[in-house]
Amino acid sequence: MKLHEVSFIGSFPTFAAIPPSKFPEICFWGRSNVGKSSLVNLLCNRKELAKVSGRPGKTRAFVQYQVDHRLLFMDLPGYGYARVSKKEIARWTVETEKYLQQRKNIFLLFLLVDASIEPQQIDLEKMRYLGEIEVPFYLVLTKTDKCSMGQLTGYRQKLKDEMLEDWNAVPPMIAVSATKNQGREEIFTTLGSLLGDF
Repeated sequence: MKLHEVSFIGSFPTFAAIPPSKFPEICFWGRSNVGKSSLVNLLCNRKELAKVSGRPGKTRAFVQYQVDHRLLFMDLPGYGYARVSKKEIARWTVETEKYLQQRKNIFLLFLLVDASIEPQQIDLEKMRYLGEIEVPFYLVLTKTDKCSMGQLTGYRQKLKDEMLEDWNAVPPMIAVSATKNQGREEIFTTLGSLLGDF
């Protein structure tokens, strides 16, 4: 699968505000500041398409992009620590759960986890939640430029061991680095194999 054209559709503060669509929707979710916007920019090969911030909680809405008039990317509000009020975090949580449970055209979710730190319990909780509501997901290991090959291998194994306490099998893991421009081709190869020539 190759990307030729991408355009910003809109930023929607609530699930109800997101326009309906029949296009397959690819979602990007993870802890605040895990690198969702950086990954969207890497995939779309445009450095400033998605706004990147060093401040956790920058993505405060559902940000949607049209890809080649046949696919949608959705950057979801992050979870976990953010420099906003507890009330605002609670609102994001409710709206995100509505989206994940009710959006009919979700095709695949990429759950981003930071490979430069130990596996986080909040990420494992979100994986269990996605399993419970039956949303298909792949794991995307971000910030791998901060890891040695040995550290990345160790992280993969730790994450796998943690997941196998709850899961019979572990979803595919894709390592990416927006800084080193790594992982883009693997993600598009994955999408191409799953989506086919639709």
